[in-house]
Amino acid sequence: MGQAGANKNGAQTAADAAALAAAQSYRDQLRTGLLTALGTGAGWADWLSGRTGDPEAACGEAGTYARSNGAEVVGGCGTSAPGTLPAAFTVTVRSSSAVGRSVVPGTEDVHATATARAVVEPRCAGRSPESQKPPLDIVCDGRVVTLDPTRPDDLARALGALFSVRLAD
Repeated sequence: MGQAGANKNGAQTAADAAALAAAQSYRDQLRTGLLTALGTGAGWADWLSGRTGDPEAACGEAGTYARSNGAEVVGGCGTSAPGTLPAAFTVTVRSSSAVGRSVVPGTEDVHATATARAVVEPRCAGRSPESQKPPLDIVCDGRVVTLDPTRPDDLARALGALFSVRLAD
């Protein structure tokens, strides 16, 4: 029973890491796209709202993290309601190692599976009309944040406050 429990815990760790990796990759896409859009002055609202982004590319990170944690992604990595926030990434993994020999017959070739879900959530709401050119004022967690591409240090701090990533039930 101990071997099975350890194998299941390892699979859950791999699933958590894989789901978080996909969500963080998606969040990073949104930040990078927003930064580019702010530089051009167009399309920033699509990035801020999550209407733009590539969930499939984000899911590519899930496989890397699953393998690093002794598992493989099975059943794919998917997101709920692409093009909207919050975006939830659900990943199911299978442990690379079987339970192995134990006092329970027939478990030698059994692999643990686990599923995890990670969510990218917006922390901000636009105050500036979508047609406005930067600098932009947005409200993040109750405080006004200015996104100004001419102030790179302030912009870097502001980009860090735009989206949160967390494991979900």
